[in-house]
Amino acid sequence: MNTQFPNIAILGRHNDPRVAEPMQLLTQYLTKAGIKVSAANTLQLELPVTRMDEADLCDNADLVIAIGGDGTMLYASRLARESGTPILGINRGRLGFLADVTPDEMIASVEQVLRGDYTLDTRMLLEARLIEKSGKESSAFALNDVVLKRRETGRMVDFSTRVNDVFVNTHSGDGMIVATPTGSTAYSLSCGGPIISPQLDAVVVVPVCPHTLTDRPIVIPADQTIEVVLLERDETKASITVDGHSMGEIRPSDRMIISAADRRITLVHPPSYDFYGILRSKLFWGRDSRKRNH
Repeated sequence: MNTQFPNIAILGRHNDPRVAEPMQLLTQYLTKAGIKVSAANTLQLELPVTRMDEADLCDNADLVIAIGGDGTMLYASRLARESGTPILGINRGRLGFLADVTPDEMIASVEQVLRGDYTLDTRMLLEARLIEKSGKESSAFALNDVVLKRRETGRMVDFSTRVNDVFVNTHSGDGMIVATPTGSTAYSLSCGGPIISPQLDAVVVVPVCPHTLTDRPIVIPADQTIEVVLLERDETKASITVDGHSMGEIRPSDRMIISAADRRITLVHPPSYDFYGILRSKLFWGRDSRKRNH
């Protein structure tokens, strides 16, 4: 087959039967179509694929197909961040805001993509930099969100925020979330944050269980830098997670700087992709809640 994607990498949780079966079907289809398929050395399935270190998959692929839930898509985005390799998601998770192709549509959708019938969707990333009092600096990238939250204490934590070096607010509560439009349908949504269209370059700052009811989510332009400082308080302990992965502890003497990264993630969608249709499906919009089975 003449295609823009002659080299495709596949990844997913192979020990999950819901992932293993479509992975086998997809590999069979791709190899018959003349596509060179690669997978990680750790993949415990008997598949006719080229094996390599998982960290090298994206460097040697024109397209990554991630089979699983949005967690798998987040993992794929970390692998593809440097290479810029586009990602197509097959949903075998629960919600699937990122992995939008269903197993029933998998072969037909992949065939459309291989024939050039697809759309590209670039998503912004956040760069989180933790600057400690000693001057030591660490960084991480988020497709979804950066979360600062209380740790090992029943007490509230207090965070001070500045945007472009202008003071915004002091937040008392369980923590706060800084999310991309992609992450606006994740943890941010459960904390009352707004849904932001993926096409917007914006960031939402959402307090988690705020002590003050007037402490509300705020949406800011993505080109503005957010600075978060943990304020001193008895037994203050707070941690940072980036796309669900621990970045460590933040102390009152530290500064967290969050800004839009200088690189983006590219998602591939079949022509049937409909962001609002996904919202209706996953959030049960437009359904009469009075019609229930008793």
